[in-house]
Amino acid sequence: MNRPRVLDLFSCAGGAAMGYHLAGFEVDGCDIDDRPRYPFPYHRGDALEYLAHLILTGDIGRYTLVHVSPPCQAGCALTVGTNASQGWGGTHTDLVAPTRTLLDRTGLPYVMEQPNGKAKIRKDLSLCGEMFGLGVLRHRNFELGRWSTPKPVHPKHRGYVRGHRHGVKREGPYVAAYGKGGGKATVPEMQAAMGITWTDVHEELTEAIPPAFTRWIGRAFLTCRQEVFA
Repeated sequence: MNRPRVLDLFSCAGGAAMGYHLAGFEVDGCDIDDRPRYPFPYHRGDALEYLAHLILTGDIGRYTLVHVSPPCQAGCALTVGTNASQGWGGTHTDLVAPTRTLLDRTGLPYVMEQPNGKAKIRKDLSLCGEMFGLGVLRHRNFELGRWSTPKPVHPKHRGYVRGHRHGVKREGPYVAAYGKGGGKATVPEMQAAMGITWTDVHEELTEAIPPAFTRWIGRAFLTCRQEVFA
């Protein structure tokens, strides 16, 4: 049987892609940077230009679902919170709106992922590492286009994220998979906490979402699809 195929745009090193693979999808990725560790077929280039090309040529018809993780620095919690209050950082590109415009043109179901913050997406799903017994919290929000699924219950966290914050050192069952210093996770700790073994690049790990998130989403999508066609 042919497996459904998902187009993974702004793919980074493939955290989302691996989850869809585990859920039963074939995956094709696209990212503007060279990602030699991406574990599936991959196109290097501008994600929106590539999506527009697929729409124009009709090749978008190969796909059952589109997953997008557009740059999120403009709306993430760190940018609009700590960095803004301290006057750190600069301007950031927000590609959510132009990405959604092209997604609407595809006519396909889609998943748009963003971190907690002020990104202008619907929060149709909010997932957390504690839902899957992971060693990171990694809260992420997902807008679902042309399909829906019930929201899972967000369980109570078991404790703190390990590290220094605002002058206070805390221990806890979760590691901070971003930045360096201050008790942040090492590369091996991030790999173990998120279930990502195919890359050991610090920047790729700090940007990745755990495959468990998209494995859950992929299975929910396939269940929804089966119910529609039943």
